[in-house]
Amino acid sequence: MPERATIFLSDAHLGAGPPKSEAARAARLHRFLDTLAGTASALYIVGDLFDFWFEYRTVIPREAFTTLAHLKRLREAGVAITYLNGNHDFWLGEFLRDTVDLRTHDGPLILELGGHRVWIHHGDGLIGGDHGYKLLKRVLRSPLSVRLYQGLHPDVGIPVARRVSHWSRGSREERAFDPEVLWREVALPRFAEGYDTVMIGHFHQVYERRDGDRQFFVLGDWIKHFTYVAFRVGRFTLETWPEH
Repeated sequence: MPERATIFLSDAHLGAGPPKSEAARAARLHRFLDTLAGTASALYIVGDLFDFWFEYRTVIPREAFTTLAHLKRLREAGVAITYLNGNHDFWLGEFLRDTVDLRTHDGPLILELGGHRVWIHHGDGLIGGDHGYKLLKRVLRSPLSVRLYQGLHPDVGIPVARRVSHWSRGSREERAFDPEVLWREVALPRFAEGYDTVMIGHFHQVYERRDGDRQFFVLGDWIKHFTYVAFRVGRFTLETWPEH
């Protein structure tokens, strides 16, 4: 039996655009997810699967239902799924863990995979500067902010959050993609710590750099690029779906 793959993808931002374009994007992602049953052993969602995610005590965003159903079926097929917090969907809660059966993770994720030491992060807040965003991130993720937001009715809170998410996608950090800066400030320090593979999302750009046994990936997105990294037979490859 062929070795099953480990898959890494990020930044689908489902729910970000007009319904017609959103339906086509979501369907493309769902078709890809369906191919993983029987071919993949694990899926890592490296943040921002949704353009906004927040769980009230008894409510989840209705637009996420179909995607969650595909993920649930993938779990039932035996594929392990880990969902890292992004900067648009960092309020990952009990519904995803207990009902959909996903493992959720906040901050950098460390993997030992086929002899590789892998460091994974969504990618926001890693480069120097942008202190205003880093402060806002701490405020929004605080327990007090969560409790205050839960006090808003979902029909008010969710549209407001979507408008903020739309504004955030145009932030300075996402526009200022510089591979050399990312290599210097993100990849090289992790290589110095003993990791040989570094992987981030967030920037909506596709980038791959190899230096001997060291490798660095920026995962792209599922808005324009439809890219992912696959680990098969001891090697990481950056791929597009569908290939044609």
